[in-house]
Amino acid sequence: MFVKRLLTLFLSFLITIAGWSQINTDRVMAIGRNALYFEDYVLSIQYFNQVIGARPYLYEPYFYRGLAKFYLEDYTGAEQDCTEALERNPFVIGTYEVRGLSRINRGKFKEAAEDYIQALEYAPEQQGLYQNLVICEMSDSNYVDADKHVDEMIGKWPRSAQPYTLKADIKLKEKDTIQAISLLDKALELDPYEGQAWSGRGILSMTQEKYEDAEEQFGKAIHLLPKSSGNYINRALCRYYLNKLGDAMADYDIALDIEPENYIGHYNRALLRAQLGDDNRAIEDFNFVLQRDPEDYMALYNRATLKEQTGDLRGAIADYTTVINQYPDFWTGLLARAECRRKLGDNKGADQDEFRVTKAQIDKRYQGKTAKVVKTRKRSDKDLENYHSMVVEDETEMEQKYNNDYRGKVQNRKVGMDLQPMFVLTYYEKAREVNTGVHYYKAIDDLYRESMFSQKLLITNSEEPLSEIDADRQFQSLDRHSKELDLVRDSLQAGKIFFARALDYYLVQDLENALSDLTLAIHYNPDLFEAYFTRAVVRYKLMDVTRAQAQVETTESQLVNALARQKQEEVNLSPGMSMENNAMMLDLDQCISKAPDFVYAYYNRGNLSMENRDYRSAIQDYSRALELKNDFAEAFYNRGLAHLALDEISQGIQDLSKAGELGLYTAYNIIKRYSDAKD
Repeated sequence: MFVKRLLTLFLSFLITIAGWSQINTDRVMAIGRNALYFEDYVLSIQYFNQVIGARPYLYEPYFYRGLAKFYLEDYTGAEQDCTEALERNPFVIGTYEVRGLSRINRGKFKEAAEDYIQALEYAPEQQGLYQNLVICEMSDSNYVDADKHVDEMIGKWPRSAQPYTLKADIKLKEKDTIQAISLLDKALELDPYEGQAWSGRGILSMTQEKYEDAEEQFGKAIHLLPKSSGNYINRALCRYYLNKLGDAMADYDIALDIEPENYIGHYNRALLRAQLGDDNRAIEDFNFVLQRDPEDYMALYNRATLKEQTGDLRGAIADYTTVINQYPDFWTGLLARAECRRKLGDNKGADQDEFRVTKAQIDKRYQGKTAKVVKTRKRSDKDLENYHSMVVEDETEMEQKYNNDYRGKVQNRKVGMDLQPMFVLTYYEKAREVNTGVHYYKAIDDLYRESMFSQKLLITNSEEPLSEIDADRQFQSLDRHSKELDLVRDSLQAGKIFFARALDYYLVQDLENALSDLTLAIHYNPDLFEAYFTRAVVRYKLMDVTRAQAQVETTESQLVNALARQKQEEVNLSPGMSMENNAMMLDLDQCISKAPDFVYAYYNRGNLSMENRDYRSAIQDYSRALELKNDFAEAFYNRGLAHLALDEISQGIQDLSKAGELGLYTAYNIIKRYSDAKD
């Protein structure tokens, strides 16, 4: 009897331990998904590693770890993790999608197509899967299968414009321009708001040298697809041909803001800057090109001429020499180097260069500068005499975008407008190309100086995801603050330590514990306005991630219907304040009552009002923030969007113009779109 009872107790203990293990693993999994949602990918991988170590038979941690690796551009690791996930559960469509996208980024188009074919067996009505399949087949030059599958799309969705756009791209690759134009016209007849179709029409007009038509068509494509860098670069080239050099420069600036690594954008902007006399910034663009490809001798020669013009004769000679060593018969380069050498007093070196050219003239190898001037050259053209020509891609093709529905399901945080984000207190801030002002508040600086914080407290709306070293530092800080709380006796000091530990929890994406500690911080130190401010931010992020994760489905039928439900929820969204929003508003009200000049509380409250579609209240809060800080670019930007939402176009454009002046250049794109609509 005793043995039986002992065995029963032991089994009960094991069940309890197993239950606690599951609860703990589920919690770690949830925190990992929080980190993934807020783009803290390195940290999320650490959490998913823990879950895999404890429960290696689950597919989810492998899938989410693969997704994190995908966003970190570790496409090999992402593909491997998705394969592991599919071995454990082969029925999750999202896993095929992410593995397909990973394979696309590795140039494995055939294998990616196989993933989409498999996914279509489970979800034959998902148009996005068909779209990616067709683009993979086109990338693999498998036009026969691509044409077959796009015809299937037309059969399933005869009123959809996109299949016709895809088919037009196939015909364009097959050099059937007439059929491509007919298909694009059909797409625009079905849907005049199909941005890819307008882009395709622009490309075809450009190849026919109808630059005015192409400029207009790319303009419509940009209006509908404002974040597609290729459309700006193509329109810039049209404007260059039309001698609208200032407008072309503006397009290159926007394109490079969207896609900073774009080679053609940097190269052509450098040439345009040089043409407009902006030599130093042209050199900066060529520096970028040469960092990417040190053997781009045309860029090197162009940089040499600019260095010569700006007085850096030794730098110019170094660049000329590198080019000449590669192309010994480049007479233009030899004459340019001779001129630089003579300016530096190196007459002997100059004579040697000029003698080489003279000897070539005698040998009839030197043709002089009689080469035909061409305004553009193909990217693969290595004829140095065309160094002054704008660059275009070797193949004229439409810019097809892979559909990534899964990202939308996991990380869709839109609230109807693309606002500048809320401000937070943190230790980590992303470096910005453009400074939009100093964000400082003396009381927060004073709090930091009390030495309970691991690093300097920053006020920012551009949070930097944690590196592995940063994450380790925050976990150590969390342990230190937990030990301090065991010893502290003063309630006000306890409140500050709870606040410091809440920041640690917040930074490692443990939002529930962060919320708990912030509530304790307020309990022990009711005047700690920073705790109210941060609790509102944590509540917002918890609500945000909860809403998004509620849309993430794992079964076949749920995955198929997820987007439809999401759209229905957006349609049913009506003005009004949820309990969560009300709690956030109360926190910010308390913060403002205790620190009435803390500008960032007004700004964040304005953002909440925007989410509630209470645009008048938002304008009031942004205006109060601007009274306190008249160079607050983000407040100008968001107040501009609030005015636009109320159809107050002039006021909106005025605010956005000020935001652009203060460094938020994305404002100019919105100004352009609304100015066009107004006209």
